[in-house]
Amino acid sequence: MAHGPPRTPTDDPVFSAEQLAALAEPLDRANVRTRSQSGQTLSYIEGWHAIAEANRIFGFGLWDRETLDIRCVSERERPIGRQQKPGWGVTYTARVRIRVGAIVRDGCGAGHGIDVDLGQAHESALKEAETDAMKRALMTFGNPFGLALYDKQQRQVADDAGPLPNMAELAAQASIVCSNAGLTADGVQAFCAKFGQGALLHLPPEILSRILSAGISAETVAQCNAVTTKPTTTPAS
Repeated sequence: MAHGPPRTPTDDPVFSAEQLAALAEPLDRANVRTRSQSGQTLSYIEGWHAIAEANRIFGFGLWDRETLDIRCVSERERPIGRQQKPGWGVTYTARVRIRVGAIVRDGCGAGHGIDVDLGQAHESALKEAETDAMKRALMTFGNPFGLALYDKQQRQVADDAGPLPNMAELAAQASIVCSNAGLTADGVQAFCAKFGQGALLHLPPEILSRILSAGISAETVAQCNAVTTKPTTTPAS
């Protein structure tokens, strides 16, 4: 049986170079919300923003969301508010699948509803669970969907992301990296230290292909990012 040449990560790409660049961009801090819970400050992005980012990056009508499972796991009477009015507390869990071309990602989430009206409590919990599961599935695609919030130092959350260096400068620097003996990890580290990991995905395809096929691990590349200390928070749904 005949075998073709080894395939590289850039063969038959699911995403365009522009989409890969968008997925690698830092998360804009202006899109991060926080809330206090049990003495912790939780960081999250809102559901509408996750949908807007999916439309922006993947394209309208070019991605799909499917709710695979949703169920009520708790329903009980409970007092509500300072006046301790009789009401209801309801909890739902959900599993949502995101499809982008041939890529499928699943996410699980939970939602809680509290209301004096049982129906309203169910509605709130159901919607929150479905949104939570959707965000967790989208999060696996990259920083714009909240992945950056799972790093306690939030090194990929930018107060002002600012523009990347122009393509000509990136290509010139990448050519130097590629010309290093054996395309060493040190060379890639030097490039990423100057421009950030996301800059790799802005490179011309032929240069990016050489970098990706060099066997440099994702962990090595990730360690090259310039570290900016951010307030420690915990990601939330």
